[in-house]
Amino acid sequence: MTETIRTGPDTTAVRPGGRPVDDQSLGELVATVSRDLSVLVHREVELAKAELAADAKRAGMGAGFLGGGGFLAYFGALFFSVAIAFGLHGLGLGLGWSFLIVAVAYFLLAGALAFAGIKSMKKVGPPQRTIATVKDGLEWARHPRRANNSVTR
Repeated sequence: MTETIRTGPDTTAVRPGGRPVDDQSLGELVATVSRDLSVLVHREVELAKAELAADAKRAGMGAGFLGGGGFLAYFGALFFSVAIAFGLHGLGLGLGWSFLIVAVAYFLLAGALAFAGIKSMKKVGPPQRTIATVKDGLEWARHPRRANNSVTR
């Protein structure tokens, strides 16, 4: 049996396996609402778990593919570096000098990337909007009746 709702002047609602809502006491209605809310929240949590599990599986597979690609790219860069060093040696430089030039080039690139990273990190500051909304919320919690309390969004 399902919930029945009729429109018009003779509107009645009947809970599954129960009496019409008009015949139930306030305690029964509160218990019914509480139970229904609990079931609703439980089902929403189960749905979220199912969605997150599927997303987590896809994300895990994606991370695995990215890791494998990065691992292979590392080997590719290593062999490319060796090829560059032997290419420089083929141009007439000593083998040691060729590998040293490739190593210095990598250290220069690493230093430039580190410098750019440090410069970018210095621009990061505290979350100003979040701090403002938390302060507004705390002010409202301390004095909820003041008219000038407004939460900034």
